[in-house]
This record gives sequence, C-alpha cells and structure tokens, in this order.
Amino acid sequence: MPHRNVQADAASVAAELIAVIVAVTDGQPRVLTIEAGRALPSGPFEFGHRSLQAGLRSWVERQTHHPLGYVEQLYTFADRDRTGGAAERVVSISYLGLTREARVAGDPGAAWLSWYRYFPWEDCRGADAVMAGAQLVPALRAWAGSDRARRHRLAVNFGQDGHRWNEELVLQRYETLWEAGLVPEAGGGESAPGHPMAHDHRRILATGIARLRAKIKYRPVVFELMPPSFTLLQLQRAVEALAGRLLHKQNFRRLIDQQDLVEETGDMATETGGRPAKLFRFRGEVLAERAVVGTKLPLVRAV
Repeated sequence: MPHRNVQADAASVAAELIAVIVAVTDGQPRVLTIEAGRALPSGPFEFGHRSLQAGLRSWVERQTHHPLGYVEQLYTFADRDRTGGAAERVVSISYLGLTREARVAGDPGAAWLSWYRYFPWEDCRGADAVMAGAQLVPALRAWAGSDRARRHRLAVNFGQDGHRWNEELVLQRYETLWEAGLVPEAGGGESAPGHPMAHDHRRILATGIARLRAKIKYRPVVFELMPPSFTLLQLQRAVEALAGRLLHKQNFRRLIDQQDLVEETGDMATETGGRPAKLFRFRGEVLAERAVVGTKLPLVRAV
C-alpha cells in the first residue's frame, strides 16, 4: 500500500467561520451582510483564534464593527463542490446569532438587509409574497413532470395538493429550487425571484432561517431580538416577521399571558399612532423558575 502524505491532505482543507446574524427592525427580519449583500460575514479559522466562537466574533467585528450577543452553532458545511471547484476544500462552520440592529461599519459593503430579499416566497404575510410563491409552482411542476418522488417533494415543500405550508421547510424549498435549476447558484438560465449570494451562502442563510423558525416555537429566543421594553403588538409583529405569516391576535396574547413570559413596566408607549399602549418587558427569571415550553407560535391565520 502506498504511503499517504498526511500533511499534503491536511493542507488541502481549510476551515471557515460564517455567521448568520439576525435582527428584527420595523417588522422585518434583517440579516447582517457584507460585499453589498452578496455574502455573510465570514473568515478563516486561524491558529491564533482561542476557539471557533472567538474566531467568529473576531471576523464579524472586524468586518462590520458589530459586537455579537447570543450565538449558537448552526451547522457544518463540507460538500466537496460547494466552493465552485476551488483546489482547496473549505469546511464552513456556521453560527446563528440574534441581536438588535445597530449601525455597521468596517467593510464598506456591510449592511442589514431583509432576509426576504433572498427568499421572497418565504414571506406569506401579504399578497405580493403569496404571488412570489405562486410564480414558482408552474416551473417546479414542469421540472417534476411525471416523477412521483419529485411531485411529492413539490407538494410537501410548497404546500400543494392538499399539503399545508410548513414555514420550517426553508432549506428544503431552496434545495428543491436548486435541483430544478431555478436559482442562479445552480447555474441554470431560468431563475426564481430573490437575490443570489456568493458560493452557498444563501443555502447557509436558509438553514439559519429554518433553525430560528423552529426554535421560536419551543424557546423564548424572540426576546433576544426585542428592546428592553415593548408593546405586545411589537412582540407579535416580530414573531410574525420571523415566521413569515400572520398570527391570530387574541390567541397570541392568550398564549403569552399563559406562559407568564412578560410583565408590565408601568409605562405607556405614546408613539403608536393611536391610543397609548402598555409597555412590557421579558421576565428573564422565568427561565430559572421552570422549564419554559417557549413562545409556541399560535399558528392560526389572521382573518
């Protein structure tokens, strides 16, 4: 058996750290980007980094001057062909971060952008978004043809043929579009609405959106995105922004009240444009008091 050059093998693999940093501003889920919106903050894992997370924080702060708060590891991407055929194989370790939007600097192309800029079909809160999703179906049906497996994937992922729309299937929908050649990243001529990103950054962003949409159903992470005090309507709008769908007002407020997640501050919001509304704050001690079920989205469509 020939002797393997382990050092040469190791030299052909690089580790990259990449961040999906999310905020909610004025009812829109926003993601921190660089390179004029074409990429997510990222950089190589270097020998001097104390840990993976320390390296990630260093790159994000260097590229955007935005300090990170809540961060959790998202997924590791290591497919051989994910960097466009480069000689060096890149393994990307991604993280999901939640914060409140602040001015960014550093990279002149750094900016906060709506994640629906990249996935317009994921926003089911208005007629325009529903139309964006409907535009995809004819092309996907043509791709599926008479293939039963493809037709089933289309029905499940896009809420067709009696299946309900599942807001968590963000990655599955994007990968179906990629396989059908309907996104520019796949190299196809015909493309779905939405802006492309470099390499597989849009796939990584889809993974982050899916994780967060699932997580808000069983953990109160939405409060990481809220200011210290907020109205219940602002809280509902934030959850709706993340989920991409409207919620039933009374059901939402009943659930928040049942879980004892918030308490009144004693102050009123006067800039609501209507009657002054009570301000609330998150009861952080609730996490120590009991195992929190979470915000548990009341997925009843508004009428």
